[in-house]
Amino acid sequence: MTTATTGRFAADGLPVLIGSVPLIDYKKALEWIFATTPEIPLWPQLPHNPLERMMPQFAEGIPCIVEENIVDPEGRILFDITHAGFEEEMLAFYEEYLMAMEDPAVLASSRFQVSRERATGLYLFLEALADHADRLKAVKGQVTGPFTMLTGIKDREGRAGYFDDTIRDMVIKGISMKAAWQTRMLAARMEEIAGDGAGPVLMFIDEPALAGLGSSAFIGVTDGEIQTMINEVADAVHSAGGLVGIHVCANTNWSVLLGSAIDIISFDAFGYFDKMAALKPEVGNFFGRGGILAWGGVPTSREEEIDGQSTDSLAALFNRQMQSFVTADMDMKSLLRQTLITPSCGTGSLSRQAAEKVLSLTRSTADCLRAQYL
Repeated sequence: MTTATTGRFAADGLPVLIGSVPLIDYKKALEWIFATTPEIPLWPQLPHNPLERMMPQFAEGIPCIVEENIVDPEGRILFDITHAGFEEEMLAFYEEYLMAMEDPAVLASSRFQVSRERATGLYLFLEALADHADRLKAVKGQVTGPFTMLTGIKDREGRAGYFDDTIRDMVIKGISMKAAWQTRMLAARMEEIAGDGAGPVLMFIDEPALAGLGSSAFIGVTDGEIQTMINEVADAVHSAGGLVGIHVCANTNWSVLLGSAIDIISFDAFGYFDKMAALKPEVGNFFGRGGILAWGGVPTSREEEIDGQSTDSLAALFNRQMQSFVTADMDMKSLLRQTLITPSCGTGSLSRQAAEKVLSLTRSTADCLRAQYL
């Protein structure tokens, strides 16, 4: 954590969710969230809505991204810097970006805000927070990561935007400002509710595409480029007063993220803990600078795995796994203080019954571990 954020937040083994849930009703989604994670709630993403899927949700206002009937099954989203008027749109984009860098207050009415149409859960979450103020320790937001956006959307020839310098710079800066806008809005609401005692905003960058690092699709992508990209988003969130988390499904080159400006690393501990455990020195350094691990020990990949788990089995898994990071200076109690308990990924693609069990296990496992160590 940076000097500005160190000491502002103790994870203390509290439960946190990943954004998506398999519902069509925002009120019900918020009920689930506040029942499971009242200390660190998040706003829900409902991927049944085409505008709330990973690519479209944070695409508006970035002129190199073109949407063609995206609410239609035949629609598509792509990169295009050849369309009429692009040069003028790009100039306006950078002018607004520079204004926001000079005076972050302008973000509130800028192109970098996310509309209610694309983030209904965020606006309803802001309205609901006051009713749950007595237990709030922090709030969690999320934004699609720049690498995932740049590799998930292609141009008309099928080339990923990451490999075009103009597209890459605009998307990184657009996502950075959207993350800063969201951080400032959530922080302002927390201050309204709790005043000077308000907890921090935890702004997560969702980067599932980082699981593909090292594959043939990403030849030429360097570790330094990834770290620079992630740090630009992190710096924007830090400047807005928030802490920065990153969530990667499956596995990735964790060394890049452990050495970045990220404050919280969310990973699939159920399926890939051995990959993180192999980096004990780097993880130790990460903890040493105040970093937090979001231990994704509650499975979400297959419903039969979810059915086979209980609070006791997952608490036992945590105890076995986290022993890997115990040192003379870091016992299990200290580790839990720098750990959040989470599902391994979002629940948006699960059945309602399976998602409910994931949320229940996340809460009960966190409670079990907190009772054991804190």
